[in-house]
Amino acid sequence: MAGFRSLARQVRDPRCDLALRRYSLRKCLERFAPYGHRATWDHLCSRAGFGPEDRSPDPARLVAALEELEEARSVWLAYEVEFAERRKKEKHDGLRRPGSVDDWHRLTWGGFGVAWCDDPRVHPDDSLAEVLRRLISALEREPGAVCPVCDGERLVWKYELDHEPSTGPVCTDCGILVPRPVLTPEALADARRGRLLMSA
Repeated sequence: MAGFRSLARQVRDPRCDLALRRYSLRKCLERFAPYGHRATWDHLCSRAGFGPEDRSPDPARLVAALEELEEARSVWLAYEVEFAERRKKEKHDGLRRPGSVDDWHRLTWGGFGVAWCDDPRVHPDDSLAEVLRRLISALEREPGAVCPVCDGERLVWKYELDHEPSTGPVCTDCGILVPRPVLTPEALADARRGRLLMSA
């Protein structure tokens, strides 16, 4: 089974058939897809300027989509290294019980569904790397009351999501399943009650 980097080489290789290059980009999403496979594909296609069903996209556009995905993957892999180092230090210092961020992180190891978008057509507009930087910043500070990606205040609790966890607060502005550890207990309670958060 090819890894992310070997698939990326195929996307860039002008000697490869265009269908293989497109297929290899899709296969990259099996290794790293922050919004989930379908939503990440839709995002990359819209940002790079080709249709999700386009079987013969401009090779330069395929490479542009790959470059955005690679940048985001670099951001996430750097975070995972820091996360692993922190947990190692905590264990050394006697903190054996992981916190809520650790529980969430365990479900997203490798970067799949980090900013899950259940509706593949509703996802943030910014670059994947910028979205991940905002999410990581939120994970490293005190919980807040708004979406860490778009500052959206309209968080609603959704059920039967095609993800783990299968329920949680979804931002109605950018579509992500907001990680519970980045929200205050009050914000989570408001989302569960179906109340839209209003700025103070």
